[in-house]
Amino acid sequence: MNSECQRIAEQLRRAFTGQAWYGPPIVDLLGGIGPNEACARPIAAAHNIWELMLHIDFWLHAAIQATEGVAMPKLDGGRTDWPAPVTAEALAWFDAQDRLFDNAEKLAQAIERFGDARLQEAVPGRDYVFYRLFHGVAQHSIYHGGQIAVLKKALSGR
Repeated sequence: MNSECQRIAEQLRRAFTGQAWYGPPIVDLLGGIGPNEACARPIAAAHNIWELMLHIDFWLHAAIQATEGVAMPKLDGGRTDWPAPVTAEALAWFDAQDRLFDNAEKLAQAIERFGDARLQEAVPGRDYVFYRLFHGVAQHSIYHGGQIAVLKKALSGR
């Protein structure tokens, strides 16, 4: 029988690259999007696809670090956890995607190694436990994946 950590890691993988029950994983949502589309704002007041991807990656990285004992970053009204692309070049876009999927897999592996007995430990820098963090990161990624899907659809309607 799988451990709880293995089940959580599987859900995270499904959100990014697997067969998700709710629809396409993030890898499919980002498929066919180039740097120009990723920077476009088909919905003027919304984040663009690239910003959403960097935001998802920020929290993946923070969760990885938390498993290593590093305190989660302090929330500052979005200045830190909503990084902006530094360039709109294709190489930067594809490097950012590679980092995203690499970090998703690194976190899945860290969760698998974590051990069920530790799921109720407090997350460094937060007042909640790792069980909530791990599920939250998967849910957060799915939520923003849905926003990417809407933006992609809006771009195709142009």
